[in-house]
Amino acid sequence: MNDTAPVAPRPLAEPPAEVRDAPARAWTPAEARHRFRSGLSRPTAGVAAGHTQANLVSVPADWAYEMLLFCQRNPKPCPVLDVTDAGAWTTPLAPGADLRTDLPLYRVWDHGELADEPTDVLAHWRPDLVSFLIGCSFTFEWALEGAGVPLRHVEQGRNVSMYVTARQCRPAGRLRGPMVVSMRPVPPRHLAAAIRESSLLPAVHGSPVHCGEPSGLGIESLARPDFGDPVVAAPDDIPVFWACGVTPQAAVIASRPPFAITHAPGRMFLTDARDEQYRVA
Repeated sequence: MNDTAPVAPRPLAEPPAEVRDAPARAWTPAEARHRFRSGLSRPTAGVAAGHTQANLVSVPADWAYEMLLFCQRNPKPCPVLDVTDAGAWTTPLAPGADLRTDLPLYRVWDHGELADEPTDVLAHWRPDLVSFLIGCSFTFEWALEGAGVPLRHVEQGRNVSMYVTARQCRPAGRLRGPMVVSMRPVPPRHLAAAIRESSLLPAVHGSPVHCGEPSGLGIESLARPDFGDPVVAAPDDIPVFWACGVTPQAAVIASRPPFAITHAPGRMFLTDARDEQYRVA
C-alpha cells in the first residue's frame, strides 16, 4: 500500500487491563503510541524504558534539502535517525506507526508562527511533506539513571527544561537559527558519570555542550525556560546542558518557511529501536 495516499489511520483496539494500568516506564513503544493516538498527551520523559525517542520536523519538499543540510552541519543538536520520502508517514524505526497520529502533541507552523497545537495532524498533512526524525536526549536518560544520576524532572513529574541559547547554528540555505539546549541539574559527584554515559550515545546528542553558569550560553534565568517546565534543583546541583532536538523548531521560527509540522517540545515519537543500538561502546 502506498503510504502517501490520503487514508484514515488504522482503527484502535482496546489494550488489556494490565497494559492500561502499567506505569509509563513499563509501556512498550507500541503501547505508548496507542495511548497517544487515542488522545493521551503527556511529556515522554520516563516512558517506555530502554527505547529510543525522536524529535519530529516535517517540511515541504522544496525545503527538505536545506533541512538535511542544516542537520548535517549541526549534528550535535540535530542528529538524524531517519528521513522519509515526500508524503510518507511511516518509518522503519517503528513499523506500523503513523507519524501523523502517534505523538502526544504536535505543533503546526505557518511562516514561522505557531498556528495550531493538535494531538494529531491528519487535517494538516500534505503530500509534499518530508519528515525528519532526530535523536532525543530522553533516550540516554536510562543510561544516566543506570549510572545513578538522578533525573530531577522525572522525579518531579515535569517536562525537561529547554532554553534558546546565544549560540547560532551554522546556516544552510534559507535555514538559520540558534541552538536550543535541554538542562538537567546534576549533583557534583555524578557529573563525570553523566558526561561519560551521554557521550557514548552521540546519535542522541551525546555529551553536554556546557556545564555550570548558564550565562555562558546566554541564558538569563533557569527559572524561565523557553520550552518545557522549570525544574527544582538540589542546593549543590550543577546545571548541565545538552544540545536539543527542538533546535529545528527555533530554525523554523527564525527562517519562516511557509509551512512545517513538529512535535511539541518534550512530547516525542517513541520508536521500537533499543537505546543500545546507538551506543558506541
